[in-house]
Amino acid sequence: MMQRRHFTLAATLATTGWAHAANAQPAGWPTRPVRLLVGFPGGSTPDMVARAIAEPLAHALGQSVVVENKPGASGNIATDQVAKATDGHTLGIVINGNLTSSRLLYSRLPCDPARDFCDLSLLTTAPLILVAPTSTPQGAAFFAEAVRQGDKWNYGSVGAGSVAHLGMELLKTRVPGLKAMHIPYNGNPAVVTALIGGQVQMALMPPGVAMPQVKAGKLHAIGVTSSGKSTLVPELPSLSEEGVKNFNLEVWTALVGPASLPPAVQARVSDAVTAILKTPSVRETLFMQGWQAVGTSPEGLKTRVQQETALLGGIIKAQNIRLN
Repeated sequence: MMQRRHFTLAATLATTGWAHAANAQPAGWPTRPVRLLVGFPGGSTPDMVARAIAEPLAHALGQSVVVENKPGASGNIATDQVAKATDGHTLGIVINGNLTSSRLLYSRLPCDPARDFCDLSLLTTAPLILVAPTSTPQGAAFFAEAVRQGDKWNYGSVGAGSVAHLGMELLKTRVPGLKAMHIPYNGNPAVVTALIGGQVQMALMPPGVAMPQVKAGKLHAIGVTSSGKSTLVPELPSLSEEGVKNFNLEVWTALVGPASLPPAVQARVSDAVTAILKTPSVRETLFMQGWQAVGTSPEGLKTRVQQETALLGGIIKAQNIRLN
């Protein structure tokens, strides 16, 4: 079911950092509300990012911004609609896989991420957290036990081909002897239930999902997948500190539009979003949701896509992972 929320203009823009950007918009655009499509349900992490930027984006553009949830196919239903949009007023919030691994995993996609989108900005990033049941050891001892257990241990993910799945397969290349078997689930809540119930012994999860369970004492946090400590969860060690070398992986969200979006509009939106993500209130909102606000140029997003496509593509090829 599609969910909508309109974010309308405040009485004045004069005291905000978005007023200058609003005055610089291309002549005559936007002429109607801007649609912001999200390929995941309301309350999901990409949805929260969309709603965090929607109201300030409405201020900047001088038009309402309508967030529309169109979940399904790991976000690919929404991205297809963005790619095929011809109204000049449709944008999309996407996750890593929509721009990187999807075209490597699926033999056929309704759109080509490399051809059918314009890159606008990398919005947010977050490391993943390796979590485990409280009955397992912590720290480096966890990996020693995981290796000892071989394929008797399982790991959960939100689905085949997800960053959580590919990230665990990447982790297995960094921990000699790690052979935990993959069990896919329909969303992180089901993975959490399986961890607590002992059906799986480990999983990679974003901070916004993992940390409430860790703080409640229901799960162990083994470490984060960043190269060093993360400002999002500074109390946790990195996996590098636990002996896992050369392992750095993040989840992220990005803003894209159809390739047909006029260049002046692309520049207008990119500049506006970059300014929005520098404002303390938006950064704080996203931080509390488990995201680090970024805000890059289109070129910055393009570089990130290229780097991660190479990283995850190597795992997909090596493991011959394909999805129908």
